[in-house]
Amino acid sequence: MKILIVEDETKLAQALLQGFKERGDIAEWAKDGNLGLEMAMEGTYDAAILDVMLPGKDGFEILAALRKAGSLMPIVMLTARSSVDDKIRGLDLGADDYLPKPFDFQELLARLRAVTRRPAVELRQVLSVGDLELDLQTREVHRGGNLLDLTAKELGVLEYLMRRKGLVLTRTMILEHAWASDYAYDGGSNIVEVYINFLRKKIDLGQTTKLIHTVRGAGYMISEPEG
Repeated sequence: MKILIVEDETKLAQALLQGFKERGDIAEWAKDGNLGLEMAMEGTYDAAILDVMLPGKDGFEILAALRKAGSLMPIVMLTARSSVDDKIRGLDLGADDYLPKPFDFQELLARLRAVTRRPAVELRQVLSVGDLELDLQTREVHRGGNLLDLTAKELGVLEYLMRRKGLVLTRTMILEHAWASDYAYDGGSNIVEVYINFLRKKIDLGQTTKLIHTVRGAGYMISEPEG
């Protein structure tokens, strides 16, 4: 697993980092809320361990921002508080589980295993970028009110871009997301470029405002129109 730890207690964070390292997992650490939110929005993690009491943005603010942005990443909240109200608040905001301090590392692992096995529950039914909309339930895509005819693979690539709008996604990131379970693809091919071009023809062709952009030497992104 790849885990994000957002925790301001250095001793606890280092113990968690060591524990995950010994298991062969990848763990990254943010020691304040602002950095934690930035890493969570820009990175790709299997789950996050999020403390409530943090400098900068607190855990509730980070959780709310992630869920508002459409992130379905499993999140286990950590807190020294025993208040039932705090627990209810975290769960209502979209936390997957809640673990009071102090805790045993093996219990944390069990909680992480449980939340990463759960099917994701969509918190946003429609993704939008400018006048482009993707309905997550019907899988229909509209631009300017017009229905677009996309293949399943095109939809998968577009959803990945829209969930991370404003962020540059490398060719490898898109490839690993959209073709991870497709053993027929050739990893050395230009399949990502091909599908980006397919999407451009269906989404941007004939439009004054282009939504899909190439970031030279870096990758691709979809972003809101300026102004």
